[in-house]
Amino acid sequence: MIRRLIHGTLVLASVLALAACNEDAGDPSSQYGGDPKLPEPHQYLLPPMKVMPAVGWKSGETPTVAAGLQIKAFAADFLHPRIVYPLPNGDVLVVESNGKGGPVYRPKDFIEGKIKGLAGSGAPAGQRISLLRDQDGDGVPEVRTIFIDHLNSPYGVVLVGSDLYVANTDAILRFPYTPGATQITQPGDKLTDLPAQSPNHHWTKAMTASPDGSKLYVGVGSNSNITENGIGAEQDRAAIWEVDRATGMKRMYAGGVRNPTGLAFEPTTGKLWAIANERDEIGPDLAPDYLTSVQENGFYGWPYSYWGQHVDIRVQPQRPEPVAKAIKPDYGLGSHVAPLGMAFTQANSLPTQFHNGVFIGEHGSWDRNPVSGYKVVFVPFQDGRPSGPPQDVVTGFFANDKTRGRPVGVAIDKTGALLVADDVGNTVWRVTAAQAKSAAVAPQR
Repeated sequence: MIRRLIHGTLVLASVLALAACNEDAGDPSSQYGGDPKLPEPHQYLLPPMKVMPAVGWKSGETPTVAAGLQIKAFAADFLHPRIVYPLPNGDVLVVESNGKGGPVYRPKDFIEGKIKGLAGSGAPAGQRISLLRDQDGDGVPEVRTIFIDHLNSPYGVVLVGSDLYVANTDAILRFPYTPGATQITQPGDKLTDLPAQSPNHHWTKAMTASPDGSKLYVGVGSNSNITENGIGAEQDRAAIWEVDRATGMKRMYAGGVRNPTGLAFEPTTGKLWAIANERDEIGPDLAPDYLTSVQENGFYGWPYSYWGQHVDIRVQPQRPEPVAKAIKPDYGLGSHVAPLGMAFTQANSLPTQFHNGVFIGEHGSWDRNPVSGYKVVFVPFQDGRPSGPPQDVVTGFFANDKTRGRPVGVAIDKTGALLVADDVGNTVWRVTAAQAKSAAVAPQR
């Protein structure tokens, strides 16, 4: 046992040394928008890495916000908060969750897992949903309860009428919801199973509802980086599924999306949009993570190609037919920024430059030097389409090569403020206009 521990320590020390001397990446802004710069791919024995140990926030520390904004902790001391979901009455649900791990098939997987663990990805999670209630509208919740407990790596949550849907990693559950309730104790009814076959590489299941509430849309990530676990492990994965809310019947709505981590309907056009985490291990500037509208029956390339018809030669056998029909995403966010949360907005209580577009929580890179992401950005929209480069909204999640926090889910609360789940800082942050009055209208019960 001692010999194995010593060996593991030496291996990890070697990895950290290698990570420190990897090639530097280019300017992230060259990959923003509809025509990102795509360098030639590289293959590595060990991909470029930048280790950012997680240290959390000290008392009094907060992230940094753009001019005209202010930020405060809405609530803290969570167990790996990933998603924030405001309810119509003003209550806020916080999904505390993480994946449960699985078998390791490659030595590289073991090494990369250790690296990501240092950055907080392996932190213990509550596997539950908490509820916060700010009764007087002062930005401080007076009520905090465990709303639903004993879930299986929950992620997506959506309320349609009196039905609350929770996307566990392996199934969608339906719970009865009564406005004002602070706890649900009865077990949920299973609406449908979701792909979760071993090793369940991408465990998160993002979810949203259609504007009319008749359908649910669920993102199911791939079961590997690039099919290294075999194509059979990818059945029904790397896709966005449409689920009939009444019957639980489902169909693949779009495929070839490596890891669709956020889904939302653009409010002016009613079109479905997604954010996606693209593939790793072909260079610090490949492949760009993206924001895109989702075409029904569309195919977005994974695993055979990226950003349209750019072939990934690692995938064997090659398949030119699906590559030929691969759809190019609408908007590049930069490589390895790891977008994990999105929220469209129109009118809100923030400054007017944040009134038409989408907020995106970028969890941040582990295989890029310098790092990218680790911030919340805003992509402006006009006529239902992106209309400019991403704007930094919340930054300061790392300093001195240490991670104080990592943003995940984002949402607009009933008062028009921006909420941000921080799964390393175990905090939900609340961003308001700098001149906002503290006495907002209290939610109606």
